Amino acid sequence: MKKIIALVLALTMVFALCACGDSAPAATEAPAATEASAATEAPAADSGESYSLTMTTGGSAGTYYAYGSVLAQYVSSNSNVSVTAVTGNGSQSNVNDLDAGAVDLGFCQSDVMSYAYNGTNLFADTGAITSFSVVADLYLEQVQIITTNPDIKTVADLKGKIVSVGAVGSGVYFNALDVLGVYGITLDDITPVYQSFGDSAESLKDGKIDAGFIVAGAPTTAVTDLATSKGVYLVSLDDEHIDQLLALSPYYTKYTITADTYGLAEDATTVAVGAVLLAKDDVPEDAVYTFVSTIFENAGAIAEQHGKGADLDLAFASSITDVPYHPGAAKYFAEKGITVASK
Repeated sequence: MKKIIALVLALTMVFALCACGDSAPAATEAPAATEASAATEAPAADSGESYSLTMTTGGSAGTYYAYGSVLAQYVSSNSNVSVTAVTGNGSQSNVNDLDAGAVDLGFCQSDVMSYAYNGTNLFADTGAITSFSVVADLYLEQVQIITTNPDIKTVADLKGKIVSVGAVGSGVYFNALDVLGVYGITLDDITPVYQSFGDSAESLKDGKIDAGFIVAGAPTTAVTDLATSKGVYLVSLDDEHIDQLLALSPYYTKYTITADTYGLAEDATTVAVGAVLLAKDDVPEDAVYTFVSTIFENAGAIAEQHGKGADLDLAFASSITDVPYHPGAAKYFAEKGITVASK
């Protein structure tokens, strides 16, 4: 009997040891799983707090939206800042949306930006809006006078024609008035139509207008699409009138749109304004710093996704002097040895 009891006790000890052996891997796997989780989370911890931003761009047929979407996707995929690009209704609307707190970032023409900050032109009635600051000047957007009529060769040829001059109160509208004005042409000398450039391209395609003003980075999707179905021509500005425009407004820069941009027979000379990215003043400094550093440190990769990425240039990006920069942008430029005025 004692032998039987001893045998039972021995077997019991064996099973107990086996049970402890089975549980050992589980005990060692738990720390391993914890380490794996920590390794996965480390990048987020290293890069700081995560942010979600909304960026308003422009119409779906324009450069603002196409390029803005590329920037948003790249920054979202390569940093702790998630950016959602949405369509917008142009520079004036984008500034108003920033001021209302509806968006965090917004594209804007450099001239419209200054009008808003100083309460002039488009913003003369509403007064100055100073709740935003500059992130970066991204590229130049050209004043393009598009026509499908080869007989319209100069701005003077627009007299008596049906011309889209942009939506009333838009940046395009004021650019059109400036260009027409130096040639001595008023709205009374043409039949003005007030359309977005996407609608202008459609009207040109349908033969409803003779020409249209489009202010956007070339090549512009709406014009490229139009060129696939009809012959497209760009009306050039001559040097004498370009000089008058430059004297009239500091926002303009002389620019040549090369023939290969739209498959034209020759280059077209015009003027351009800056395409600026703005931010609400209350967007966290770290978020803007990360956005700016991500796009400028990876300009080559962005250029592979959109041609305007090739225009990312630190000197140009930091060249605005009439509106202060966001502290996050100023921090990045300072690291590159560039001092900008900031809030």
